[in-house]
Amino acid sequence: MPIPRVRKPAVTAGSKIPKLTATTSENQEEGTQAKRSSSPPHGAPKKRTAFIDITNAHKVQLSIPGRKKDAAKKQAKKTSSATVSTKNQANLKKSLSTSSEGTPSEKEKTDAEEEEREEEAQSDAAAPVEELVAAVEVPEHLRKQHIPEEFDIDSENSEDCYMCPEYAKDIFDYLKQREEKFVLCDYMPTQPSLNLEMRSILIDWLVEVQENFELYHETLYLAVKMTDHYLAQTPVHREMLQLIGSTAMLIASKFEERSPPCVDDFLYICDDAYKREELISTEANILQALRFDINIPIPYRFLRRYAKCVSAGMDTLTLARYFCEMSLMEMELVTERGSLLASACLLMALVTKELGGWSPILQFHSGYQTSDLAPVVRKLHVMLSAPPDDKLRAIRNKYAHKVFFEVASLPLVDIDVLEKAFSQ
Repeated sequence: MPIPRVRKPAVTAGSKIPKLTATTSENQEEGTQAKRSSSPPHGAPKKRTAFIDITNAHKVQLSIPGRKKDAAKKQAKKTSSATVSTKNQANLKKSLSTSSEGTPSEKEKTDAEEEEREEEAQSDAAAPVEELVAAVEVPEHLRKQHIPEEFDIDSENSEDCYMCPEYAKDIFDYLKQREEKFVLCDYMPTQPSLNLEMRSILIDWLVEVQENFELYHETLYLAVKMTDHYLAQTPVHREMLQLIGSTAMLIASKFEERSPPCVDDFLYICDDAYKREELISTEANILQALRFDINIPIPYRFLRRYAKCVSAGMDTLTLARYFCEMSLMEMELVTERGSLLASACLLMALVTKELGGWSPILQFHSGYQTSDLAPVVRKLHVMLSAPPDDKLRAIRNKYAHKVFFEVASLPLVDIDVLEKAFSQ
């Protein structure tokens, strides 16, 4: 049934349409303002702002943090003025009684003593809040960690809230503690359909995906970590390995990136070998296997932190990143903690650039001695000195570019030089 249109009211012959002049419009605006301040018509909802009712705005007392101190000062001033006036009245009574009788009576002495006690009580009640807070003992786990001045690397960023200078050290200490929850072992014996070469091919492909999509390096490291943790728990057929790697990259992109690639993008880079339903189902399986705890500490974050301790240049940091990214290909280094691996990579870069060894400030912030780093550095040196595989050159080609200071083409430091650095 067609809906009948509502006809506009016709203008009668005797009615007059007022002309919109400046005066008329001003009067209409004033009338509108008057209507807004008046009570709403019958049946209409009350007009409200996001937080308070406009009609009851004069009854609401807002607590503004910036005005608390002013209010406290005014209250203290009123209390002090009242105390002074009370004291003046007491002195006036005292002087009058003394002038009239010569000596004060016992009752007047008692009143004066009571007034003095009230003044003392008021002064005790008006004690500063800071003294009361200082009297409360702060629990040990909430106390601010003492950092020696020569090891302080965050005070220079005191004005930069994004650097979190007040608790940056606490953040990385917390990440270092979380590493114990994500310790991996060699899971290849539990994967009958996979081998080390297949995993290396997958990591090499993920590096290319990271470059093509221009993703953060943190996304790459997190995707590799999630892949390893999933494979350590679930046996996988070789045909599903690429699907797991691309799905892990999708999850890492959602976690790290501002504008992550969509599902169709990952299906495209897989050459449409998988369906959309398969990728979404794999995403749910990975998250459930990891119990949705994907904030895994990665070596890339520790590497930037430790490089800041020695004010390493961008070329030195990039060289350490090259060593660290190459370690993703090696199954023997998957079992190492991220902070320890980052420290070993930075030590190799410092020795290669002849910038010294593992200094005391690095020992303080990393928590590792040179003896802790020596075994990992030796593993890295063996890996880097091996002849490169022509099929797996994504990382070497990436860091051979000028953008990365061509660090992949630098000669590898001799093992004897590294051993001397260990003995220092």
